[in-house]
Amino acid sequence: MKGVVLAGGSGTRLRPTTKVINKHVLPLYENPMIYYPVQTLLDAGVRDIMVISSPDYIGKYIQLLESEFDANFTYKVQSDPDGIADAVSLAEDFVDDKVAVILGDNIIFGDVASEVADFHSQESGARIFLHEVDDPSAYGVATIDDGKVTSLIEKPDNPSSDKAVIGFYLYNKDVFEKIADIEPSDRGELEITAVNKEYVAEDELTYGYISDAWFDAGTPEGLYQAATYVREHGVNREDETSSTTSD
Repeated sequence: MKGVVLAGGSGTRLRPTTKVINKHVLPLYENPMIYYPVQTLLDAGVRDIMVISSPDYIGKYIQLLESEFDANFTYKVQSDPDGIADAVSLAEDFVDDKVAVILGDNIIFGDVASEVADFHSQESGARIFLHEVDDPSAYGVATIDDGKVTSLIEKPDNPSSDKAVIGFYLYNKDVFEKIADIEPSDRGELEITAVNKEYVAEDELTYGYISDAWFDAGTPEGLYQAATYVREHGVNREDETSSTTSD
C-alpha cells in the first residue's frame, strides 16, 4: 500500500500565521505538525509516501523529511488549492493498488495498523475513520445503520450522530475514476465527501473507529489541544522517529 500526506491548502483557519508559512510545519509542541501524519503511516507499515503541497513549500518538505524518516518519499505539487479530492488525484500514477490518504493537520494517537492490514483483504471499495466529537456540526458526519455507512453529511445543522469523519482514508485504485466523475462543489473544489458518497451509493464504504485521541490541528484550538496532549502524555514523535531514521 502507498501513502499520501496532503500538506497543501491555504490554511485559512490559522490566519494570519499561514499567510507566510505552510501550516503543516507549525510546531506541535516539539516537532513540526507533519511529522505526526507521516509517523502514522509508518506505524501502519506504509513506507512509500507521497507528500503533496503547494509550489512555495514542496522544496522545504524535501529538506525537512528526508533526514528524519526511513521512508521512500515522493513529492508532488498541487498548483492551486482545488480541494482534497483534487490533491488525491495527483497521486494516480504513484498508486499501484491501494492507498492510505491522511491530511497533514490530522493528528492520530493510537494504532491503525490493524485497520490498514484488514483493508488489504477488502477487494474493492474504501474505508473511512470515525471519531466521536462534542460538536459534530463542525465536521463531516456519518450515519451508521446495522454496521453500514448509510449517509455522509458535511457540517450538518442538525447532526444525526456524533461520529465525525476524520482526515484519514483508505482507497482502492478505483478512487481515481470516482474523482474524475465528480463535479466541483459550490466553493469550486473537488470534495472528498462527494467521492466517499459514491462509495456509499455502491455499498462499498466501510469504516473504522479511532477510539484514542484525535485532533484537527488546522485550527488554533485544535493545534493547542494537540500540543497540550503531547506535552501531558509524554508523546514525542522525535523519539519515535529516531528508531526509523536512516544511519
